Amino acid sequence: MSKEKESVLAGFKAFLMRGNVIDLAVAVVIGAAFTNIVNAVVKGVINPVVGAFGTQDLEQYTYCLQAPCTTDKAGEATHGIELMWGTVLSSALNFLITAAVVYFLMVLPMSRYLARRARLLAAKEEVPVETVVEASELDVLKEIRDTLVSQRGPGGSETVVPQRK
Repeated sequence: MSKEKESVLAGFKAFLMRGNVIDLAVAVVIGAAFTNIVNAVVKGVINPVVGAFGTQDLEQYTYCLQAPCTTDKAGEATHGIELMWGTVLSSALNFLITAAVVYFLMVLPMSRYLARRARLLAAKEEVPVETVVEASELDVLKEIRDTLVSQRGPGGSETVVPQRK
């Protein structure tokens, strides 16, 4: 195998092994399964509520743009121009329900969790002012001690200064 083919295969392998490709594949599979749930909610709950005002099948709502609109036994338009606005309404409701469920069950809780986590991390990283003052006072005291020891010189007393750890 040539070096170019090896690098192409290595690059492809690296691409597949990236976390975001796996996440994307999982999202597509979950999204496909979630679509079935949304469709069931629309057909089982939304359509009957709309059916209280008209028909349960939103796709039956149409408007004849150019009369007369007739259909054959298969449901195909034979004469006239028919606008199927019920199909658009049904798709829009599916989209809104899907978006609401994704937002309220996934996006909103995750953003709240991330905000809470960021606040906790920020609180941990903040050093209280008292701690900073104490650390600086300790540093100053060490400097004073070291200066006094160096000023004594070799002729000074041999007393040992205790050091803190």
